[in-house]
Amino acid sequence: MEWAVAVAVAVALAAGVAAGLLLPRIMPAAGRRAASTGSGSSLNWGRPAITDDPQVGLGRRTIDSLRAGVVVLDPDDVPVLVNPAARAMGLLRTGTSPGSIAAHPLIRTLAGQVRRTGIRREIELDLPRGRDNAGDNPLGVHLRAMGVGAGYIAVEAADVTESHRLARVRRDFVANVSHELKTPIGALQLLAEALLDATEPASDTAPDLSEDLVAARRFAERIQHESTRLGRLVQELLELTRLQGAEPQPAPEPVSVDWVVAEVVDRTRTTASARGIEVVTSGERGLTVYGSDTQLATAVANLVENAINYSGEDTTVRITATGDEEHVKIAVTDQGIGIAPTDVDRIFERFYRADQARSRATGGTGLGLAIVKHIASNHGGRVEVSSTLGGGSTFTIRLPARPPDDLLATLPAVGIEPGPAELRQA
Repeated sequence: MEWAVAVAVAVALAAGVAAGLLLPRIMPAAGRRAASTGSGSSLNWGRPAITDDPQVGLGRRTIDSLRAGVVVLDPDDVPVLVNPAARAMGLLRTGTSPGSIAAHPLIRTLAGQVRRTGIRREIELDLPRGRDNAGDNPLGVHLRAMGVGAGYIAVEAADVTESHRLARVRRDFVANVSHELKTPIGALQLLAEALLDATEPASDTAPDLSEDLVAARRFAERIQHESTRLGRLVQELLELTRLQGAEPQPAPEPVSVDWVVAEVVDRTRTTASARGIEVVTSGERGLTVYGSDTQLATAVANLVENAINYSGEDTTVRITATGDEEHVKIAVTDQGIGIAPTDVDRIFERFYRADQARSRATGGTGLGLAIVKHIASNHGGRVEVSSTLGGGSTFTIRLPARPPDDLLATLPAVGIEPGPAELRQA
């Protein structure tokens, strides 16, 4: 609700500010910057004043009372409206002229992207505190930038530091537990193999095993199967934890879609052959996306393995790559059992299975599609699904065809500076 109020009031105020500021634009840019000071009220004086309007005064006081930070930039990226919450978050900088202020470089970059594209932008990230970026507890912010007309951009900033801290604690817990489980799981697998070797007949001509040895062998096979499944679950939990931010993501690099498809076909050849399923490829060649080649191959391989597990024998799984100037799409189509409409919206949740019995039979962990979703999201894309119950499914990964924006590249050098003490207490 607070964010909705901030948007409405910021748009109204920015419209009023724009109306007053767009009159003759008689003040030179340098003079206007020099006149924009950070003292006193949240509105930058030195521009035509609009405080005589009681509704504008009420709107500004409303914005000042919000916990969400609000910054409105003019076409020259000069802050014309800043509330105390934004100052407390450190979203302002000292301007080039004495006594002037400027927006944080991240705010200016976000505003520039909105002006160029005309599309509202949102981003959530952690920013280091202090000029030397040495703070132990980074500031988590959710930024939303939108155009309000005449080149003016309104930016909202919500402090999500606590939710980010809790998410880090949860990820660290899962990662630590998973690492600790790897050792006993490995020991179980070795013991199961030892039992299988010990109960194996000496030769084909040897007499039949006793009932006790047959039972022991059957239990050892079951232990080996379940320990292998548990090991895969732990490995996918670690992978999902890394994708959710436990480790920094690798720098994006150009990735050949042809290589990704060929790698996936090679990875899944044995599984597909065992079930009599043919994996075929089609579509355009020579496409390029940007990100991590290993992660993208893992995402597509998870979709193909999922298609194989939920398809009948002697069917076909098709990988199709298409693209245009904006996006590259990698689609995996199967002839399997399909997904019920009630399950489509939930299949990307962790541990959710549309068919519990089949998942147990195939050794599925319920994490494969969640991993696909996070990989696509980390690459600036998304994953979509269309399915008919009993008529197969098509999963499509949609990725940007252009290099990622340089927005995040500026972050390591620009930390968050704490605001004035009186504003931090507000």
